[in-house]
Amino acid sequence: MGYKEEYAVANEEVQERYELVMERIRELREEHEVPEVYWHYFRRLADLFVLVDEALKKEETGALDHRDISECEEMSWQFYYELQEGNYDRSYANPQVAQELLGEEFGQLLCFLYTELRAAVPYAYEGRKRDITILCELFVQVYNCFESEEGADKKEVEQIIYWFFHDYSEIFVEQSVRELLDPSLDFFTKIVMESDLNDLSYLYRYGEYISSSELQVAEYLNSLPEEQIQAMADTYTEGYRIGFEVTGKDLGKKKTVDVRYPIGFERMVRAAIKNFEKLGLRPVIYRDSINSMGNRGNGKKGCYAKSVNRQFDYDHKSDRAFYLDKAFVERRLEVLRTAYEKYKDLAAVYAGPAVIETFGEMPFQPKDKPEALSYSEKQQELNVYNANESAQIMNRYIKGEERSFTIIAYPIPAIGRNFKEIFARTVEINTLDYMRYRTMQQKIIDVLDHADHVCVKGKGRNHTDLTVKIHPLTDPEHQTAFENCVADVNIPVGEVFTSPVLAGTNGTLHVTKVFLNELEYENLSLTFTDGKVTEYSCSNYASAEQNKKYIHENLLKHHDTLPMGEFAIGTNTTAYRMARDFDIADKLPILIAEKTGPHFAVGDTCYSHAEDTPVYNPDGKEIIARDNEVSLLRKEDISKAYLNCHTDITIPYDELDSIIAVGADGTEYSIILDGRFVVEGTEELNIPLE
Repeated sequence: MGYKEEYAVANEEVQERYELVMERIRELREEHEVPEVYWHYFRRLADLFVLVDEALKKEETGALDHRDISECEEMSWQFYYELQEGNYDRSYANPQVAQELLGEEFGQLLCFLYTELRAAVPYAYEGRKRDITILCELFVQVYNCFESEEGADKKEVEQIIYWFFHDYSEIFVEQSVRELLDPSLDFFTKIVMESDLNDLSYLYRYGEYISSSELQVAEYLNSLPEEQIQAMADTYTEGYRIGFEVTGKDLGKKKTVDVRYPIGFERMVRAAIKNFEKLGLRPVIYRDSINSMGNRGNGKKGCYAKSVNRQFDYDHKSDRAFYLDKAFVERRLEVLRTAYEKYKDLAAVYAGPAVIETFGEMPFQPKDKPEALSYSEKQQELNVYNANESAQIMNRYIKGEERSFTIIAYPIPAIGRNFKEIFARTVEINTLDYMRYRTMQQKIIDVLDHADHVCVKGKGRNHTDLTVKIHPLTDPEHQTAFENCVADVNIPVGEVFTSPVLAGTNGTLHVTKVFLNELEYENLSLTFTDGKVTEYSCSNYASAEQNKKYIHENLLKHHDTLPMGEFAIGTNTTAYRMARDFDIADKLPILIAEKTGPHFAVGDTCYSHAEDTPVYNPDGKEIIARDNEVSLLRKEDISKAYLNCHTDITIPYDELDSIIAVGADGTEYSIILDGRFVVEGTEELNIPLE
């Protein structure tokens, strides 16, 4: 049973409710029963739902599949024009505007509601009448409160919205679990596999905002010869396969792969899906989150389009604050357990994500708005608790020691006029000879394995001065502390990494500018004491308080501190050269940036939830540095062992002075001096640096 048949059953059950609520919405467009200050707001939403109804009817008759591109563009513009940068300053989705137009009492609340109800747009393209119905009913219920002669009671409106999320959490949460696991929900798979990719109108079938970026990427991929598309797909899927092989995991037990990609890359994804099918894997593809319950605005997952407006995403990244309390979290976790138990057979054969990322957008400096929802201190604690418990539930059904992943990245046209040249260079970087790198990286590891600790120092404006404690080897002949990372789970090739010992890891990590999770940080400084962040600052904002809040929310993920989960030395100097040649260092994704210098991750280790699974380097030595003092807490209380985040921060070579391994007897072994590799046999890595 495909998605069409699946939704048909649910849609039939709500048909009468849908007709009644749509009739009421059409009526209220002609009424004028609410105070003038709110009338335009409700009329705007009613108009939106009428457009949604028209799109849904076209979906049901198949008309959405047979439109010319101008019709597609017109419908997309009607749905998304007000979120675009030039119009956002007049939209009720903007917290600042909503409070200005609707007043302090209801501005924030109605802005939140406005944004949530917009989820009906993509639902229409999928034919999800049930989900549209419950959103329409919420809208009418709130509208009715404002019809009262005495005026709306804020507490009553808040309770209506609050209980909506509590009451429907069962539907939303179960649906999200199933979308992750069930290949029969094949709406997106059909777009990739059955569309005429030469007719770019297919891009609009997703129901997402389609910008010139998606159109240009799709057009460019269509211009490439089939052998190049196949080579790109082969690099991606082979990295996934090798990820299972090198970690000793049995891919033969798995039946589904979680394919995540940016819209516009369908030609490569189609070739990749055919490759996965040869490995016995069917794709599961789902949409990036469109509501607060799915954590909308906190990074891209699934299949997604370029953001219509990154400030809009930032303004609404904490929207769950409206209804997040202990009761909601416990209810959500209960439903999550039930959903995973219901789909446990599908969970058991889920192999993990295969991710295509993009890069090239200008670094984003968000504007903090006091009118936007934000989490209280208690809610921040609940967020951490919810993330920890959710991860534990997931790992009981999708075992970390049995799954793997891969990630690869490509540029988009926003990177500038050299897009095609940068794309070609990126393909080259993604397909570098990993055997040559493996050999050079092994020489670096052979030196690092003498280390009791490693000293890392910046130069010039970079003030890094760090001592990183390394796990001791009890059997050097058969053990190593560093993984020799080639092009498997993390493409491209180019790093050696370890999980440091926290006690004895001290000092300051500093970068003059870095781009993390789509946000820019200027003069980011983190101080570590026994491996944990104790002080932090940046210079993004005028006040120290604002800077600390920015880091706490977006880098520390509401944790009071995070441990150093990884220390690595990137060796892909070719990628570094590309970044300098095209002046795009600030636009590189973490995936590539982490290979262009030493980097340090805050959060979980690289072996999170799989620490007890032996891992070996190509030379046969076991990597014994899979744990640290935090992850070891799983043996006593698993809720204290994982932070559910892992963010890499890279020092570029031109800000790096030295990396020196120091033995227990004080002997120094130089890895990098004055920003250049000095280990015998690694001289080739310096050529792109000259």
